[in-house]
Amino acid sequence: MSNVIAFMRDSLTSLVSRMGTERDKAATTFYAHTVLSDEQLIAAYSTSWLPRKIVDIPALDACRKWRAWQAKKPQIEAIEEEEKRLNVKGKVLEASKKGRLFGGAAVYIGIGDEDPSQPLDVDRVKKGGLRYINVMTRRQLAAGEIDRNPESEWYGKPSIYRLSGVNGMQMAIHPSRLVLFKGAMPADDEITGNPYQGWGDSILQSTLDAVKNADSTAGNIASLIFEAKIDIIRIPDFMANLSNEEYKRKILERYTLANTAKGINGTLLLDKEEEYETKTAQLAGLTDILMAFMQIVSGAADIPVTRLLGQSPAGMNATGTSDMKNYHDRIQSIQELEMQPAMVRLDECLERSADVRDPDVYYQWAPLEQMSEKERADIFKTTADAARQLVGTTPGQEIIPREAVSDALVNRLVEDGVLPGLDAAIETYGSLSEQEPSEKEALAAAAAQTTAKANAT
Repeated sequence: MSNVIAFMRDSLTSLVSRMGTERDKAATTFYAHTVLSDEQLIAAYSTSWLPRKIVDIPALDACRKWRAWQAKKPQIEAIEEEEKRLNVKGKVLEASKKGRLFGGAAVYIGIGDEDPSQPLDVDRVKKGGLRYINVMTRRQLAAGEIDRNPESEWYGKPSIYRLSGVNGMQMAIHPSRLVLFKGAMPADDEITGNPYQGWGDSILQSTLDAVKNADSTAGNIASLIFEAKIDIIRIPDFMANLSNEEYKRKILERYTLANTAKGINGTLLLDKEEEYETKTAQLAGLTDILMAFMQIVSGAADIPVTRLLGQSPAGMNATGTSDMKNYHDRIQSIQELEMQPAMVRLDECLERSADVRDPDVYYQWAPLEQMSEKERADIFKTTADAARQLVGTTPGQEIIPREAVSDALVNRLVEDGVLPGLDAAIETYGSLSEQEPSEKEALAAAAAQTTAKANAT
């Protein structure tokens, strides 16, 4: 019975309005899978600002604040030094942009071993062993045969990649040596017939129609501006005398002189029998129409209009906070669900190249929101109050040892940037755990221990 009801609901027809029949206008609308060529993608990215922003903005936002390593200070400095030497941030940003544009790009992890077609052995990377990282797009890097072994790590993915070299030479590269950025997820390579099997779709594939509509609307509005004011002059027997070349010459001279006189003193000289009229195009509402198309582009690209166009939120009491929060959540999802898993082997090589082999070392993506001075002050006060509650007021009766809280608090304040120069001050004066307790603190701690023993007995 439920199937019959569902069928009736899904196939609702109206013979009067032709809805649901073969003469329904909506019945002629269908989706076709058209793959944009590389030349079309490059032309759109190179010549139109909207496609360039759609490609660049999420990639830039995912990398601009980068990440904060959680480790001991010498370890953090060593890892960050390797990141700077190899330009990891810049290479990941480049690969992310090209992956979004073409539907596929990769960062090659170069450790200098002989056979790149073999799996990457991370344990072989010694200090300084990560020699270089290079960016390649799917235009140079062809995906090989898809691995169909369900017990393989690479199931459903290419088991090998082939890099096109000089003079038609090709180099086989194992996927473990690549940090892959695949753009938009393809629906199904086998059904759609994706010519670049093993890679994703360009981000522009599903947004370019909306972009072209917005660009066309803007272009038409720009053309309309030139026709916004038109002067119309009616001349007796104008069409009858057009065959006379001397007449045409005099007409041009006549109204060139009239236009010049009008430009000098604002007075238009006409014959008594001539009629003059000005028509002005109605431009009201064109901004709303254009912004409606821009809203569609914003939705297609999943980027807030305020970020896409670089403008302030419109409307009374509008702040755009909710839109930007949702957008930042999306960027964080890209970082944690796409970029971080893809960079696992690169990060392992990076740590070993920095001579850091501590399994407790990890990193967090830095938040994208920019804090005001008041917010920074509030965070500082909240953090300090929380640390004070953990330590308590009586030495020897802390929930967490004072030294541990002090070190954690210093790390937090350094990461938040609340107290500039705190790192240098700690190096000069030492941390709390490195300092000898004062006589007053020692006496208080001894008294607290004596009291605790007396209570225990």
